[in-house]
Amino acid sequence: MTLDAAWAVRRALTAEVGTALPAFVDHHVHLHLIDASSMPARGIAGVVDLGGDPAALARRGRGLPRVAYAGAFLTAPGGYPQGRSWAPAAIVREVTDPSAHPGVEGGARTAVDEQADAGASVIKIALHADAGPVLSDVLLEAIIAAATARGLPVVAHAQGPGQVERALEAGVHALAHTPFDAPVSRRTLTLAVGSGHAWISTLDIHRGAARDRAVANLRAFAARGGRVLYGTDLGNGPLPVGLNRRELLALHEAGVRGDALVSALSDPWPAEETDGAVSTFVAGPAPTDTDAVPTWLSRGTVVPTEELTRVD
Repeated sequence: MTLDAAWAVRRALTAEVGTALPAFVDHHVHLHLIDASSMPARGIAGVVDLGGDPAALARRGRGLPRVAYAGAFLTAPGGYPQGRSWAPAAIVREVTDPSAHPGVEGGARTAVDEQADAGASVIKIALHADAGPVLSDVLLEAIIAAATARGLPVVAHAQGPGQVERALEAGVHALAHTPFDAPVSRRTLTLAVGSGHAWISTLDIHRGAARDRAVANLRAFAARGGRVLYGTDLGNGPLPVGLNRRELLALHEAGVRGDALVSALSDPWPAEETDGAVSTFVAGPAPTDTDAVPTWLSRGTVVPTEELTRVD
């Protein structure tokens, strides 16, 4: 086995020989719940915050990990995640009006504009029918239209009967979690793959039957050519800060292996291009056994690309 994206290198500062890979991204975190400062040393160069205070996120300084964000959850009145101890009011916006006019209180465009003006790269909506009211079809379509007008993709937390299908049919671009509450039908898988949908993995937050369903759904999605993104929902329970070996092993179990696993880790979503200024460095040569790749990747660290010299 060879990894197409891997190349043998020597670090200029330490003379250590190892392997360079594209910079890795955790595509689902909540920065207000974690200390992200150690993430680069543990292999993560970039994160996508999928639910936070847009004003606080806009004030973040530059540096590593690089941060893209959605800003606040857009949800129905009384809908998820309101009332959760981890979800202060600053990270939630209720949408009550499908108005496409700016400044309308509770309006779809008003909510989208606030996040976009704060620097959001993606819009996050909550469709969690198991935890309270969800957005109506009219409101959902209005939010997606407003996001499209601002050039932003939409990611959904879709949970509960019919919510994954609603999200897909409405034109949501990505799921914040691999579906885990029920098997996904062949029709839905075909629609998701055909529309270029992306699924963020977040497999390690589950245990038991929910984990089994998530792994099976992701396996079916990936086998059909679906776009898989590595993401952990960091901040949700006791997860490691940095590369999560358990998440990598679960992705491997779901058939996302070798180069596909590296692609899930290094996909620039929601950006279109990868920033090559930093790379992932793993000491030693890349393994020849595919089964060893997840554990090997979990040992990565982030280094400036200019520090690496290619070796034969």
